[in-house]
Amino acid sequence: MAELVKDKALDFNVEKAGPEIDMSKIVRVGIIGCGWIAESHVRQYLKCPDVVIVAGSDIIPGKAAKFFADMGVEGAACYESTEEMLEKEDLDVVSICTYNAQHAPCAIQAMKAGVDVMLEKPFTVTLEEAVEVMKVEKETGRLLSIGFQPRMDENMKMIKKIVESGELGDIYYIQTGGGRRRGIPTPFGTSFIEKDKGAIGALGDIGCYSLDMVLNAIGYPKPLTVTGIKTDFFGKSRTYWEAEDKAGYEEIFGVDDFAAGYIRLEGGITLDFRIAWAMNLDTPGDTIIMGTKGSLRIPSTECWNGSVGGAMTIYHDVAGKGCQTEIPILKTKDSLFYLKIRSFLDAHKNGTPAPVPSSQILYNQAILDGIVKSSAAGKEIEIEIPEI
Repeated sequence: MAELVKDKALDFNVEKAGPEIDMSKIVRVGIIGCGWIAESHVRQYLKCPDVVIVAGSDIIPGKAAKFFADMGVEGAACYESTEEMLEKEDLDVVSICTYNAQHAPCAIQAMKAGVDVMLEKPFTVTLEEAVEVMKVEKETGRLLSIGFQPRMDENMKMIKKIVESGELGDIYYIQTGGGRRRGIPTPFGTSFIEKDKGAIGALGDIGCYSLDMVLNAIGYPKPLTVTGIKTDFFGKSRTYWEAEDKAGYEEIFGVDDFAAGYIRLEGGITLDFRIAWAMNLDTPGDTIIMGTKGSLRIPSTECWNGSVGGAMTIYHDVAGKGCQTEIPILKTKDSLFYLKIRSFLDAHKNGTPAPVPSSQILYNQAILDGIVKSSAAGKEIEIEIPEI
């Protein structure tokens, strides 16, 4: 029986045990893109007794073979072409772990080949790409789940429960974001910061997480307009990279290291968003969800890592007096990455909906894309999302 943890103040229940694993079907997995994020996928697949990692592809010669050798995966076929892997191997699912610019084409290839897809975040680079991926998803009927493991965190689930409980009343304003004082990600090369590979920077890397935390909590209302900016002051700074002992990276930096947006959502909700890979500040502020009956403060973290920075607080009135209710930090039984992979595998095997469906993350992507386009235009723009 699942263990239940109860918050007596607000009577929220948190289930801590997962379902048993069905061993009647073994899932054959392929890995597309054998860089560092693929390591996290493979580690979690190796924890699943109903999985066999069959193959992997990477455009760099020899990279897939070295990757599997380093990860201790024996017998996996290695390819330099995703198309060839999909043609030659009998795969059930793939994890797409490429750099951002290849998310859309690889997802389309895989679904057209009859394979279900776990697609790393961000969904795509542009809104137009996301729409094309979803058209193929609809045409093929394949399962597509986007890699937002913070959704699996019990504290994130609690945020959604608090909103859905009505404790805050009608939501009308949200402030969210986060970032790092010095944290442009280049520990494993430059694919995050090159324009033709990363395409978007802090926006796509951690901004999509921050948006999902609040948008998922309020039911993903449609974005209507956005005023956005993006900058690259630190990424283009020789001083920054000299301090990182990576002089010269400023010449190839082609994405954003900071972005912000003011977004109007359906339902009269305003979203104030900011995200940073680097800044002269410890945090751009806590996340705040303001409602007509109460407001929720979610402490920021030093480096946006998929959870919360401390106990959350609800500000509300009791018998006409202003009160504060603290929501203690909740523990999540397994690693978030494992829960992301496991929930995807279970959806594949059971024919159930995607744990993180593209229909929601389309709105997330529309906001990211809107910030980029608004920044380029220097004005507010309307967000237009075509029918799929």
